[in-house]
Amino acid sequence: MISRVMALTQRELATTFLSPVAYIVAAVFLVASGWLFMDNTLIDGGEASMRFMLDSMAWLLIFAVPMLTMRLISDEFASGTIETLMTAPVTDAEVVLGKFIGVFMFFVALLATTVLHIVLLSQYGQQDVNALLYGYLGMILLGGLYISVGLFASAMTRHQLLAAIIGVAVLALLTILVDTLAALQGGQWRVVLSHVNVLYHFHNFSRGIFDTKDLVFFVSGTALFLFLTIKVLESRRWR
Repeated sequence: MISRVMALTQRELATTFLSPVAYIVAAVFLVASGWLFMDNTLIDGGEASMRFMLDSMAWLLIFAVPMLTMRLISDEFASGTIETLMTAPVTDAEVVLGKFIGVFMFFVALLATTVLHIVLLSQYGQQDVNALLYGYLGMILLGGLYISVGLFASAMTRHQLLAAIIGVAVLALLTILVDTLAALQGGQWRVVLSHVNVLYHFHNFSRGIFDTKDLVFFVSGTALFLFLTIKVLESRRWR
């Protein structure tokens, strides 16, 4: 199984690095992260911390990641290559994992470019290593969850643009909408909605706080959407 997943991962990673959309998303991400760094972090009298930049990037990725993942499965259906995958000696779970890991590796490589900001920031103040490690761990977990949602959205349709819209809608529901509803509610409902909010769990990491509940939330959420994607593929197999 591992060898088949790795082969699919290499295929997906190569496809991603050859995709014009991936480079457009990467360029927008790099420009936006650079602007956020200069505008919110590298300012006179400001706190020498990456927290504000990471929090802003978490919002940015709500729109960027679905653009990166929209073609993963929808393009296979549109081009007809899904038939080759379905008849190959691989399972639906292996296909989903291979695609997920391939894009996840691209995301981590993209995230690694922001290490330059840490180097620049360290010239102006001493960095809290633990806070940085937890912040980037949270960003990696957040990216994994976002990618799994985008992969699920891509499996729902053969149209890439529609897949991107579905992905953004689901992520907006789990972040912007529940955050707004939590602000309007009080008591127990506010607590419940806050715990459903993806960014609520990420903010703990960005503040340098490690809580196993947040780790379990991201891992279980990612696993849930990967499982749903597998089930969608299985249902399409029998159509």
